[in-house]
Amino acid sequence: MVSTFIGLTQQVEMFEKEVAPLSEHKITLEWERETDSFSYESYNRDHVVIFEGGVRVPASAAPAYRGNASHVNPEEALVAALSSCHMLTFLAAAAKKQFVVERYSDRAVGFLEKNQKGKLAITRVVLYPRIEFGGATRPTADQLASLHERAHGDCFIANSVTTEVTVEAE
Repeated sequence: MVSTFIGLTQQVEMFEKEVAPLSEHKITLEWERETDSFSYESYNRDHVVIFEGGVRVPASAAPAYRGNASHVNPEEALVAALSSCHMLTFLAAAAKKQFVVERYSDRAVGFLEKNQKGKLAITRVVLYPRIEFGGATRPTADQLASLHERAHGDCFIANSVTTEVTVEAE
């Protein structure tokens, strides 16, 4: 009788091959105390988020939580991620249907509310996309609604959160 023993390293490698992600998305976050004391009232909320390509984004808490209003806050970043993902997925869907998009803008709004567990959360985000089409063929109202439905259904970020996302196209 021959017994085989697979070491932990080989087990991890086999597991990683079975569940390997399609892609990874990494950031670096840096914060350093800038105050003499460290209490809820005194510590600084400003920090920097550094993306893989080198872009540095100044970030902070929302002003309501003693943050810096001139920096992006996590709540805004979540709303921006949902809006951006919807737009990028919409553009892909429109291109595949051979509709030419000339311009796309959105003025998305996220709502910080108590969720079903009584915890504060961005429970809802409403997207207000405005799209200008060019080219010979413009989508009908039904086709436009279908493009938004597809964009929402295929958006990686919307599929990753429990936040209710509504599209109210203009």
